[in-house]
Amino acid sequence: MANDTRIEREKQFHNDRYSDDQRAQQTGKFYSITGSITRSYKAKVLAHSRGAKVIEYGCGTGSYINTIAQSEPKLATGIDISSVAIEVARQKAVEEKLGEKVNFQVMNAENLEFADSSYDLICGSGILHHLDLKLATDSIVKTLKPSGKAFFIEPLGLNFLINLYRRLTPDIRSQDEHPLLNKDLNAIASNFKQSKIQYFYLTSLAASFIVRKPGFKTLLGFCQWFDSILLKFPGIKQQAWMVLIELEQPIK
Repeated sequence: MANDTRIEREKQFHNDRYSDDQRAQQTGKFYSITGSITRSYKAKVLAHSRGAKVIEYGCGTGSYINTIAQSEPKLATGIDISSVAIEVARQKAVEEKLGEKVNFQVMNAENLEFADSSYDLICGSGILHHLDLKLATDSIVKTLKPSGKAFFIEPLGLNFLINLYRRLTPDIRSQDEHPLLNKDLNAIASNFKQSKIQYFYLTSLAASFIVRKPGFKTLLGFCQWFDSILLKFPGIKQQAWMVLIELEQPIK
């Protein structure tokens, strides 16, 4: 019963979000610095999409699935708990003349309704930290083929200043969000034979405060270079804002 209540809260939150995205307006300046992680994520996803059956997990209004559909996959499927988001995603696909190259389904990501071992790739951005990780990971493992791969962008929950900002802005995030901790990363990775975690953004966050102002690109470039050094150290990298999770060969 508690799980059903949580899922309904998430569904309502995301329906409201996609109807009037206040969160995007308030957090947009921070996401202006995330080009490097999104480029890396997109490159990895597209490199493994051609001829594959792909799920964008928590696709929202179609963040990557339409691009995936253009890379000649065997099947491109977008799922999201929000019916509002799925309706917008379907309309975008029609406008982009993707036709039968992509399909969308309203679905609980913790309980994927696909045949066992039926997909080659599952990818998602900012979705796992909304979910019961045990249920979500079990469902991903069940759905992927033995040789399957998964890629996710997720926020970390270890940086004091970032967590302070989160506590000060509860209205722009769902009640059940839980940015990932080390134990969460380890638990996810333990379900795959191969895994890799890349850490992004520490000092780079400073550049977000001068978005669209002189010097933004220069400061961002310097901070990202500095981060590339700092985030090599185990004790420091855990303070990063985001991670790129790469998973391969689910353990059945």
